[in-house]
Amino acid sequence: MSSFDKSSNDSAADKGPVRHGVRKLSVAGDDAGQRIDNFLAREWKGLPRPRIYRLLRKGQVRVNGGRVKADYRLCAGDELRLPPVTIEPAQAGRPDRGLVERLLAAVVYEDKRLLVVNKPSGVAVHGGSGISFGVVEALRAGRPELKVLELVHRLDRETSGCLVLAKKRSALRELHALFREGAVEKVYLALVAGDWQLGARTVDLPLAVHRRKGGERHVQVDHDDGKLSRTRFSVQAAYGSCTLLKAQPETGRTHQIRVHAAACAHPVLGDERYGDEAANARFARLGLRRLFLHAQSIGFVDGNGNDRLFTAPLPAELDAVLARLKERRS
Repeated sequence: MSSFDKSSNDSAADKGPVRHGVRKLSVAGDDAGQRIDNFLAREWKGLPRPRIYRLLRKGQVRVNGGRVKADYRLCAGDELRLPPVTIEPAQAGRPDRGLVERLLAAVVYEDKRLLVVNKPSGVAVHGGSGISFGVVEALRAGRPELKVLELVHRLDRETSGCLVLAKKRSALRELHALFREGAVEKVYLALVAGDWQLGARTVDLPLAVHRRKGGERHVQVDHDDGKLSRTRFSVQAAYGSCTLLKAQPETGRTHQIRVHAAACAHPVLGDERYGDEAANARFARLGLRRLFLHAQSIGFVDGNGNDRLFTAPLPAELDAVLARLKERRS
């Protein structure tokens, strides 16, 4: 990103707010292909994501003189106008050292281009919505020598498992292109309520994001305004009162697996948003105190034609639940 006609970027004392003035920027080739919300999160480090989305919705961020949505992908030569923003000191702090160390210990693979982490449940992939810091901010703090460290994709806060980050812009562009082409295979494990009798099934129900009072996102099946969404389910183990499924999303909608499973009358256990409250309470007594959804693996063919497959073991707390279910069944 190169700047032309850049205004002053005032900074107060270390403990004071950080003020960014109006800026006009021109997109360079290295930044082409990125979502604008991700770009803005880097330009305004520490600014909560909800505020970035609000600035986009209100049209205060302009691309080539017009409004764009948060998922707009930048093109080389795009001209951006960024409004003035102030980042309060609480938003510009550093992640807790415990979180940083926890995530550094969760790295399952790293090379010159990629870093793969087994994301714990309960940790957001990035800050925002009342969360100061997420995976990417914590890993940047723990690996300050890395000039680039960007999320390739996302996982829900409650979901654990494989999360890929790019250490080079070229890797980020390559993987974003693979995701757009549907050339990335993701496999999740989900423990759902009830005895799944549907066999191997592809659920093809359009989904739409609605916002409840307070700004909370809630996803629903919507045949009128929903976007194409497709998930393949297959049975891995049956326990009578619940079923362990392999879920393979062919599209990447928000909360897709959780909503599709619930639409089949087999909600993911531990899901406080789309799940069954009574079933969740029963399984809490078995030790399930989180969403049982785990991103087990992610695979693709890279630009050199090499098959890449990254896996993350099931967390101990979920393994323990399955062990108790097997004991009951035997």
